[in-house]
Amino acid sequence: MSQLREALKLVAVALKEGDVPFALAGSYGLWARGGPEPDHDVDFVVAEEDAAHVEDLIAQRGLEVVHPPEDWLFKVYVDEAMVDIIFRVGTEPITRARFADADQVEVESVLMPVLSATALMADKLGALEEHACNFTVVLPVARAVREQVDWDEVAVATSRNPFAQAFLRLLRDLDVVPPPAPREPAAPSHGASLSPRPARR
Repeated sequence: MSQLREALKLVAVALKEGDVPFALAGSYGLWARGGPEPDHDVDFVVAEEDAAHVEDLIAQRGLEVVHPPEDWLFKVYVDEAMVDIIFRVGTEPITRARFADADQVEVESVLMPVLSATALMADKLGALEEHACNFTVVLPVARAVREQVDWDEVAVATSRNPFAQAFLRLLRDLDVVPPPAPREPAAPSHGASLSPRPARR
């Protein structure tokens, strides 16, 4: 974990000095907001239009850049620690607007933009799928940051993911998060009568 923290700081400083929009994301983003510390890798997000420039900035620091088979990120290695630089989610390129709600947070004595807890949880739940659906890992994270999250927004963002929706139901059943806000009834169409029509004989 100390190696991951050091890698996080080195890459963040390189991005800050390069003056490109970015944000800490993933499990380390949630850790920066009070969640449990992960032990796998660090995630940063950048706009796709800035990805080539970001790669150059990091390479100029003498850090090892690796292109995996996936075409939506590249990896940076600091000794044995791995940092993912993500510039596309699915088929959608990340844009600079993605960082509009990022907050400046001091992480290991380095001030850096961190995605909102709402965006981070939406991303985390959106990644749940049949072969990666371990609720015991996600539950303590959700408990730790629950008061920072707009859970209704997360529900909307993950509405097409049945695994995310099942996890949200679990959170509500455990009273970790409040029930969804009631929806306002749809207004009747113009000229429509609220009383039932008499049956035709």
